[in-house]
Formats: sequence, structure tokens, C-alpha cells
Amino acid sequence: MAYVLRHWYRQVPIVTRCYLAATLLTTTACHLEIVTPLTLYLHPKLVFGELQLWRLVTNCLYLGNPDFRLFLRLYGIVECCKMLEEKSFRGRSADFFYMMLFGVMVLTGIVLGGRIVPSVSASFAGIYYLSDSLVIMMVYLWSKYNPSIPIGFILFTCTSAYLPWVLLGISIFVGASPLVELLGIVAGHAYYFLEDIYPRMTGRRPLKTPAFIKAWFADDEFMRPATHVRLAPPAPQDELIRDE
Repeated sequence: MAYVLRHWYRQVPIVTRCYLAATLLTTTACHLEIVTPLTLYLHPKLVFGELQLWRLVTNCLYLGNPDFRLFLRLYGIVECCKMLEEKSFRGRSADFFYMMLFGVMVLTGIVLGGRIVPSVSASFAGIYYLSDSLVIMMVYLWSKYNPSIPIGFILFTCTSAYLPWVLLGISIFVGASPLVELLGIVAGHAYYFLEDIYPRMTGRRPLKTPAFIKAWFADDEFMRPATHVRLAPPAPQDELIRDE
């Protein structure tokens, strides 16, 4: 059994592998009381006032209590995040890492900005961990790039295009705040728009991965030519003629 798990883990793409290991280690350490969640959560005064900068990262790694929602988060990492890096970002692990970094920055900016707006500050003040929102962001992107995969739940089946909204509905059903899922959907759509829709409209790509990040993954075993990246826009008619 240990060999099977080790073999499976080694087949996971590098970014998803590290992300999964970091979330499992962080969450397990909290449950075993090796560290306390109070040292991990996002708090602007502690981050910027006392320079506890690690909180900008650790709040995205703690998955919370061992319940049904924890299972859904792990499913999002193990399945959606893994398949997203393997297929839509195949051979582009640096771009995948930059996508996650973009998501963390957007989510952090929205939450910290929301805390200073009087009309919504109460809602955002209760968000201390962004791990759920980050997972939902990747689920949203996976559903955009793979919209027709059937997903089976206990009582019903839906296509992957509706998966983020189903997870949102589950949170509402169990009495949790839907804001966490909505933040992930907003961050995911922001990336999708800037990376896929905006370049088609203007020919410019504002989210080009920096060269120093690409250098980190230059020797990655997954950095090979892509067989499928994502749905490309229809080619102009004159280009089709030239190709023929």
C-alpha cells in the first residue's frame, strides 16, 4: 500500500504535489497540536504591523476541521488541481504556479480591502483562511477548461461546468457562508478573463509569467511539449486557407 501511494504521489505534477503536501502537513500539524491555527490565519495588523509575513501563505494551506467540507477540498486538490496541471497547463508548470500566486494575491487583496469598507467589513472580517477560496478558484478554472465531464454526487450527477456552483449550493445547504466560494469563483474568473478572454479581444496577455518563475521550473520533468493546453479560439478564415 505504501509503495502504491508513493508511486502515485511521484506521478503527480510538481506544483500540485508540493501544494498537496503543504496543505496536508499544515492541517495535520494543527490537528496534532504541533502548531496552532492562531499562528496561521490572515490578519492585517499581524502581517503588516508585526511583519508576520508567513501568514500570507499559511492561511491558504490550513484546510480546517476534519469534516465533509475537508473531503471536498481534498477532492478539489487531488482531482481538479492535478488534472488542471496535467492537461490544461501540461508542460507549463511555471504558468500553473503563477496562476496560483495570482489567485492568492487577488483573494488576499479582496479580503483585506473588504475589511476597510464599512458596508461589507463585517462580512470580510470573519474570513481568516483563504484555503477554501483558493481550491474553489482552481475548481472553477478546471470546469472552464473541461466543461463536459460528468461528476457524480450521492443523489445526483452534473457536468463539470456546474461543479463550482454545486459546491456553492452545498455550503449554503450546510449553513456556511457562501462568500468563501464566491471569492474563489471571482478570482478564478478574473484569471480566466485576463488569460483567455482578454488576449483574444486585444492580442495582449497581461498575465505573462515572469522569467524568474519560469527559471524555477526549467528542469521539471513535466516541462515537455503540451498535447492539450486549452480550448483555442477559432482561427481566422485566411489562416485556415494558408494552413491548407
